[in-house]
Formats: sequence, structure tokens, C-alpha cells
Amino acid sequence: MRFSFIAFLFVVMGAMLVSATGRNEADAASGSNEVEAALVLKPDLKNGLRVFAVCAACHSPEGWGVSDGSIPVIAGQLRTVIIKQLADIRAGNRNVPEMFPFAMPKALGGVQSLADVAAYISRLPMPAENHTGPGTNLDYGKSLYRTHCLRCHGKNGEGNDEKFYPRIQGQHYAYLFRQFTHIRDGQRRNANPEMVAQIKDLSPGGMAAVLDYVSRLKPARDRVAPRGWKNPDFKKN
Repeated sequence: MRFSFIAFLFVVMGAMLVSATGRNEADAASGSNEVEAALVLKPDLKNGLRVFAVCAACHSPEGWGVSDGSIPVIAGQLRTVIIKQLADIRAGNRNVPEMFPFAMPKALGGVQSLADVAAYISRLPMPAENHTGPGTNLDYGKSLYRTHCLRCHGKNGEGNDEKFYPRIQGQHYAYLFRQFTHIRDGQRRNANPEMVAQIKDLSPGGMAAVLDYVSRLKPARDRVAPRGWKNPDFKKN
């Protein structure tokens, strides 16, 4: 009788594991399907602005986030990356509780709105200044960047839209540090396995140095807003 009960428990636990695995696979497929659908749609920038008004409450009308790292710069991010990250959040592939209700179709809209807001955000100019690290070990950081980051993120942190590698130039140091830590520690479920492998053996000092260096990478001049720029789409009447 005891044996039968233990066997029953194993069956139940196995069923639960299969069920959870099935949900994870379904979520991943759901996110992937939204990405594929959004990428082929023609963006409507007028609707993109309307949708972005929801985002602007936290990310600012300029899309420049907050220097303490709690909210990232999203202005100028690659369109494909924005679509993928939003789709991953909606599907539960990336855990960002504070964004989840705003990213869901009820608030953001369907696949067309996903394409629209991503196109709008990608066209926003980036800040002339972002929060940078202490600048104490930049040569070491540059060396680490060339070894671990350049192949995917590009010489100047410009990213790769075809492969969904994000633009990391012009990003706040504190946000870079927080996301890097989440990826290293397995807290960011949609992290690229290649990146996890690249950074897993970095020391705390190496991590700080490379992210300090990254925080100082600047976008091309034509991608940067003039000092004091305010988003004209949000002008007060």
C-alpha cells in the first residue's frame, strides 16, 4: 500500500512537470508567433504614438528612462528587439512584473500595435547624456568587450536587428549592470544562451569594468538628440 502511494506521488509530480514544460513551450511558441507576425506588418506611426503614450508614463515622452537603472533608455532601440522583448513579456518568456499589465493586448493592443509602437520608439533620438560608470578601469573593460561582446553587439554597441541583438550603446550603466546580473544568474528567462556562456566566468571586477566601458559607447551623431530636446509629439497645448 505504501509503495502504491509513493508511486502515485511520482506519477502526479511527473504530470505536473510535463504540464509546466508544456506551458513553457507554449508560451515560447506564442511569443515567437507574435514576433513573426509583427515583423511583416507595415507600421502605422500615428497609432505607434498613441500606444507609446502608455509607455511614456514610465519611460518618459523622450524614451530616455531613469538614470538609476530602474527604467532603461528605449529610444532608438532596434525595432526587431523591441518587438521581441514585448512579445516575450506578453508570453511570459521574460519576467518584468511592472511592465506585464501594460504590455498585454488589453492595454497595448494586438500584433499591429506591437509593430506600430516598436517602429515609433526605434525612431526616437537617443539622449546626449546617459548615466555612466565610474571610469576607473576602462582599458580592461574595453579588452573584455572585444573578447566577449563585440561579435554580437558590434564594435560600438550598435546591435544587430536581424539577429535580435540589442543596441546597448547610450544605455544607463545601472540598468546594464542589473540586466547583466539577471542574465548571469539565470533570472532573465529569454537570455541568449550564447551570452550566458560568454559572461558566466567574468569576475565582479571584470563585469563592472566591461559595463562601465559599454555605458560610454555613443550612438552615431545623427541618432542623438540635441541637448534639451523634448519630444514634440507631447507638446502641451
